[in-house]
Amino acid sequence: MTKILANLFSKMDLLESDKTVNLLLGRLAPSYKSVVFNMADNMMIAAIAHAFEKSEKEVKQKYREEGDLGNVAETFSVSSGRLDIIQIYKQLLVTANLEGEGSQDEKVNKMAEILKSVDSLSARYLVRIPVGKLRLGFSDKTMIDALSWMIAGDKSLSGRIKKVYEYHPDVGALVREVKKHGLEKGLSKFKLEIGTPVLPMLAARLKSPSEMISKMGEVSVEPKFDGLRVLIHFQKNTSPLAFTRNLNEVSHMFPELESLEKYLKADSAMLDCEAVGLDPKTAKMVDFQTTMQRRRKHDISKSQKKVPLRFQIFDLVYLNNKSLINDGYLSRREKLEQIFKKNQTFWVDEKTITKDPEVIKKKHQQYLDKNLEGVIVKKVNAKYVPGRTGWRWVKMKEVEEAAGKLSDTVDAVILGFSRGRGKRASFGVGQFLAGIKKADKYVSITKVGTGLTDRKFKELAKRLEKIKSEKKPREYDVHSDLEPEYWVEPKQVVELAADEITKSPKHSAGLALRFPRLVKFRDDKDPSQATTLKEIEALHSLQS
Repeated sequence: MTKILANLFSKMDLLESDKTVNLLLGRLAPSYKSVVFNMADNMMIAAIAHAFEKSEKEVKQKYREEGDLGNVAETFSVSSGRLDIIQIYKQLLVTANLEGEGSQDEKVNKMAEILKSVDSLSARYLVRIPVGKLRLGFSDKTMIDALSWMIAGDKSLSGRIKKVYEYHPDVGALVREVKKHGLEKGLSKFKLEIGTPVLPMLAARLKSPSEMISKMGEVSVEPKFDGLRVLIHFQKNTSPLAFTRNLNEVSHMFPELESLEKYLKADSAMLDCEAVGLDPKTAKMVDFQTTMQRRRKHDISKSQKKVPLRFQIFDLVYLNNKSLINDGYLSRREKLEQIFKKNQTFWVDEKTITKDPEVIKKKHQQYLDKNLEGVIVKKVNAKYVPGRTGWRWVKMKEVEEAAGKLSDTVDAVILGFSRGRGKRASFGVGQFLAGIKKADKYVSITKVGTGLTDRKFKELAKRLEKIKSEKKPREYDVHSDLEPEYWVEPKQVVELAADEITKSPKHSAGLALRFPRLVKFRDDKDPSQATTLKEIEALHSLQS
C-alpha cells in the first residue's frame, strides 16, 4: 500500500498533490480547518437518484442489496466523463461550503451534477467521500510513510517528517512542499503558528508512585480533571481559537474565550488546558457528560448559563511568536504563571514539585477527596512531545489503587450491537460489541451490557441507530461467534472500565476485558485515538 502511494506521489502534478492526499483520506482538508460535507446517506440517495434518473425507492432497494452507496452509484452510472483531480476537488469544495436555508437541496443537486460528469468507477469512490465511508485503509501516518518511500525508497525518513507533522498536522501541505522544494527545504517551510494546532502531549501509565520517581526523577504533581482537553490559540486583537485533542476547531463552544485578552499579558500564546463544567448554583465541577453539553452549535448562550466553564490551564507551548515546545516543563510553567492576571474563568493549575513517592500518594488522595480524577505526574525537565511517548507525563487514577480493578480505563470503539430481550429490547439495544485499534483494523475485545442506566440505554440506541451499517465494515476483525445483530460504522468512542484483562481465544484482540462497564461516551475523541492493542498488552502486563 505504501509503495503504491509513493508511486502515485511521484507522478502527481504539484498543483494537485495536496488535494489528492486529502481526497485519498476521504476529506477536503485537515480536521482543524472544519471543512465538512454534512451529507447523510439519505441525501446521497437523493443525489444518486437525481443523477441517474432513478427513483429514490430504486436506489434504496439497490442499497439494501449492495450495502454500499458507492457500488450503487457505479451500477447506475452511464457516464464516461473525465474530470481531473483539481476540477473534482473544486466542485466538492463548493458542495461542502453550501450552507443556510435550502442548502441540503443544493448539496444534493450539486452532488448529482458531479456524478453525471464522471465515469462509473469514479462515481463509486466519489459517493463514499461526502458520507465518510471511503475506507481505503489510509491514515496520515500512511501518507508520511509514502512520502518517505517516494524520496528514499523506504520509511527511513518518516520520523523526521512526523516531527514536523506534529506541530503542523496538514499532511497534504507537507507532501506539496516536499515535492516542490525537496525534503530539507520543504520541511523548513513549516513552523509552529497560531491557527494550526499542535498534536497534544498525552499521559502514559505507570504502576506506582515509586516507579514514577524511579523512571522520571523530580516531578510536578498536579490535579487531573474530568473535562474536555482544549488547546487555546490567542492572538492579540483577534478572536481566540479552540481545538480539541482530535484537532477539531470548536471555538463556537466557548464564548468565554472572548474575555481572555483581559487576563493575559501576552501578544500571542498557545495554552493547553482542560475545560471543566461547573454547577451554576454550587460552582462545583460537574461530570464529563454534562460538560459535553457545551458542544452544541446553537443556543450557545443558553448552554453557557446552564453549564458555565472554567479553564484549568496547565501548559504553555507558544508565547509571543516563539515556540516553547523544546523548553523544559518547569520553564514553560514559570512563563505561564507570569502571564495571567487572577480571574475566575482561566485558572493556572496548582503544582507540587517532589522526588518523594509518598507526596504523590498524598496528593492523589487529596484530589480524589475533592471529586477529581486523582493526579497527573510530569517530569520537570520534559519537552512538549506530542503523543504518548516515554515517561514524561503519567497518570494515576483511583482504580489503580483499588484491589481487583484494571489499572486504567479503555477507550474503545463500538463495532455493533444486539437488541437483547425483555426490558432492554424496548430500549433498542441490550449489549454492544467493542473493539480497539490494531494498525488499520479494529479488533474486538469485549461485549458490554452493564454500567448503563435506562436513560443511557436509550441514548445509546439513538446514537447507534444513526451509524448503523448495512454490512460489516471491512476494517473489522471479529470472530463469527461474536458477530452482533447490527453492525455500526466506526464512529462512537466509549470509555470502559473493567476488573481485569484476560486471554481470549474468541476475541480477535487475543485479550478480553472481564466485567466491562460503560463509564461514558467519549465524544471528544476520534476513533483513531482509541486504545491500541499495544496499550492493552501493556495494561495486561501492569496487571500481573
